[in-house]
Amino acid sequence: MERLNNFSSILTSVPYEAKDRFGTPLYLYDEKLIVEKCQALLEMPNAFGITVRYAMKANSNGALLRLVYSQGLSMDASSLNEVKRAHLAGIPFDRIILTTQEVPEDDERADLEQMMLKGLLYNVSSLRQLHLVGGFAGAHGIRMSIRIHPGIGSGESASRNTGDNYSCFGVHLSDLDKAIGYAHKNGVTFSQVHTHIGSGGDPEAWRQNIDLELGIVERHFPDAVSISFGGGLKEARMPDESSADIMSLGNYAKAQIESFYHRSDRKLKMEIEPGNFIFANSGYAVTKIIDKKTTGGEGYNFIVANGGLEVNARPLMYGSRHPFYVISKTGDLLYSDFRDTGAPPAYKAVIVGKCCESGDSQCLDNDAVNTPRSLAEPEVGDILLIGGVGAYCSSMAPFNYNSHVQIPEVLYTRDGKLRLIRKKQSLEQIVENEILD
Repeated sequence: MERLNNFSSILTSVPYEAKDRFGTPLYLYDEKLIVEKCQALLEMPNAFGITVRYAMKANSNGALLRLVYSQGLSMDASSLNEVKRAHLAGIPFDRIILTTQEVPEDDERADLEQMMLKGLLYNVSSLRQLHLVGGFAGAHGIRMSIRIHPGIGSGESASRNTGDNYSCFGVHLSDLDKAIGYAHKNGVTFSQVHTHIGSGGDPEAWRQNIDLELGIVERHFPDAVSISFGGGLKEARMPDESSADIMSLGNYAKAQIESFYHRSDRKLKMEIEPGNFIFANSGYAVTKIIDKKTTGGEGYNFIVANGGLEVNARPLMYGSRHPFYVISKTGDLLYSDFRDTGAPPAYKAVIVGKCCESGDSQCLDNDAVNTPRSLAEPEVGDILLIGGVGAYCSSMAPFNYNSHVQIPEVLYTRDGKLRLIRKKQSLEQIVENEILD
């Protein structure tokens, strides 16, 4: 579907057919684009090899995990359950790294230790995690990774900045000597050093992080054989946005790692952990317009879709913009944010969902204020397609709010078929763990 910016009748028929077969709302994913993104990342310039780990928190559907794994990607998990979920999808532990805020205690600690014995790479992110796991790792000769809090960060919003004083991810530089001292005392070897500065931020900050991290490795980690620059590669969802130039970033990292080699005679393998970059534009929410309202001449026009924040919470959480496409009941494209038709349509409206919540809007700015969007005026029953929802939507949406059910997920395969990869949740599944007596 290629971001649907070159909409044809064939492409228009895909969400229309999905609607007829599975109902609305639903998530629709483009397998061809996912594969292309995976291959582009594997071909990113590097000095001595590259490992691409998919940040599975972006979208954890098992069929999609299998798809990216089949393309040669490894996994980046953010919880023990994500590790278990990836393993259930057929991915071996030695292809998974765990970077988490969780503190492994009791049964979880036992589970983690068993996974480490089977090859899971544990990325230490705090002194307490190190103290709880380091002795076991040292006693069994298991190498670990360490996540460093670099003191610099960059993200599309403050809540997506994971590297400066706003966030607490990783072992801060001020605690680094304590971590290294404990590691030496307990026979812990760090084979990898990791940082992550944020999601969708400034590429220049990404370059600065490369320089900073290589300096940390050179001064403090003589046993490191790989260096992870995290994820956060920006993917443009809207026509006026620009995606990260991964060739340029790769060439910069390659040059700096080669320079490191000439100084130290150490060849470092590069790792990256993209999620959004792979999946964002592969996904669409197929919704149906169920109502139209107005708040008068001084107010707004409202278009009510049958999928809102319980399908895509990113506008509410981040002020994110997503492209809209309107398809008529007969399958004709009425509007696309990617189709240049000259002057924008005179009709402006706010797209909202069916939740009893003022924040249930797809048109919120960074201050959570509704900002009407220009589009062709649709009719009740038309399809509203919301683009850019492949990442951090199905995995992050509050789908049971107002007791709405989790919606189906459908993969549009490379051979032109629609494959159901998640069934629609039932009301019985929502309430099955409740105890009434």
